[in-house]
Order: sequence, then structure tokens, then C-alpha cells
Amino acid sequence: MPLHHAVLALLTRRPNHGYELKARFEEAVGPQWGGLNIGHLYQILERLVRDGYVSRSQVTQTDRPDKNLYTLTEAGEAELRSWATTAWVRVGGFRDELFLKLLGAVALGPQALATLIESQRQTYLSELAGLAQQRRAHADEPLVAVLIDAAIAHTKADLGLLDSAAQHLGPLATAQSAQAPERSPSQVRGDADEAPRGRAG
Repeated sequence: MPLHHAVLALLTRRPNHGYELKARFEEAVGPQWGGLNIGHLYQILERLVRDGYVSRSQVTQTDRPDKNLYTLTEAGEAELRSWATTAWVRVGGFRDELFLKLLGAVALGPQALATLIESQRQTYLSELAGLAQQRRAHADEPLVAVLIDAAIAHTKADLGLLDSAAQHLGPLATAQSAQAPERSPSQVRGDADEAPRGRAG
């Protein structure tokens, strides 16, 4: 539950209400993560209160509706410490639409594969240029800078993957393309043979 634990981390400094937490989260992690939906945040806070990791109190306001204030509990700090000091282990495999696109391009032959790889390469290069601009803009925000550095490293690795895809999948795409014409005549003959029988029946 990484977002749950991120909320616990934000509450270590001081109690906050929901919209303050949303703003602090987005400021802390920067543009690479994306915005935090306020409805989802309140669901997270509800669960943290239920689990005893956060307590909730109501603050009366004279000029606007009362607001809920969320405070980290001792159990919440212990949970955060346990999570934040243990290594992250990938459990879901690598699910990236690019791999499915490569599957489709290989099936269509070497021309389609080359088109996909070149198009994807230009996309990654454009992403790198944008990330470099973000990195300069957030140079004085250490946590945001680290996240952008991670995005840059991932994108560079993805660029290397394209070279590997061209090398390893090129022969397969060529073989697929060579097999396609061999199947077509038999399929056409099969259709021609079956058509009269269908009409006779």
C-alpha cells in the first residue's frame, strides 16, 4: 500500500487535513508521479483511521464548515518505520504495453517492427528532453529530483531495450513474414474447394 504509507510519512511532521495532505504530497513528489485524487485520499485516510494508524479529530471553524484533522498514532509510526526500512520487491512482473505492441509488430513482419521501434525511439528521446527540463526546474527539491532521475534512468534503459528488440525480434519478424505467403494459397484453395459443397448441401 505505497500511497497509504506515503500519507503516514507526511503526517510525521504535523497533523493535517485532507486538502493539505494532497497539496503536500504533490509538492513532495513533483510532476512525475501525477496528481493525487482527493476522493481516493479520503478513502486512504478512512482506512488508516480504521486500522488505528491515524486518529481523526474535528476542528471547528467560524467562517467555514468544520474540518477533520488527521494525526499519526504510535501504531502508525511503527507501521511506517517497518515499511520504509525494508527493501522493495517487485511482485507483478513487467507489464508494459510496448511488449504487446512488439508482439503485434512481429506478427506483421519486419517493416512493421522497424516502424514501431523507430517511432518508439523518437518518443523516448522526446521524453528524455522533457525530463531534462523538469530536472533543471526542480534542481533544488531533492526528493523530486531523485524521482526525475529515476524516470531518466528508466527511459534510457527503455531506449537500450529497443536495440535489443531489433536484434532479437528482427529474425523472428522476417520468418513470420516469409511464412505468411506460404499459407495463403492453401487457404484460398481450401475456401474454393469448400464453397461448392456448401452450396450443394
